[in-house]
Amino acid sequence: MSASVGYGSAAVDAAEKLRDALAQHEIAVDVHDGYGLALVSVWAGLVVWSNGERFWWNAGWDDQRRCCVYASQQASEVVRAAQRIAFHYARLRRASTRSNPITEGPS
Repeated sequence: MSASVGYGSAAVDAAEKLRDALAQHEIAVDVHDGYGLALVSVWAGLVVWSNGERFWWNAGWDDQRRCCVYASQQASEVVRAAQRIAFHYARLRRASTRSNPITEGPS
């Protein structure tokens, strides 16, 4: 399911194109906008920002520099951006740990 507000902005238009491209990879996302940016919520820890000209997302952590590493792609290259994001999404899903189900109720 996807939510969009403020239809017509370049950022939202780009984010919606990315949403459609990610659907080709069977990845469902939500699109949100505000303050001139659009956000594409992909997975826990994977949010893609767009200003209409570029997409960018957190691609990992640099232990040596102790900072986040960001990846980006021109919004005009939405298919390539979707491929890169789908690859990162798959890596995050493989690395995620799932909680054990709660088997006991409250005491």
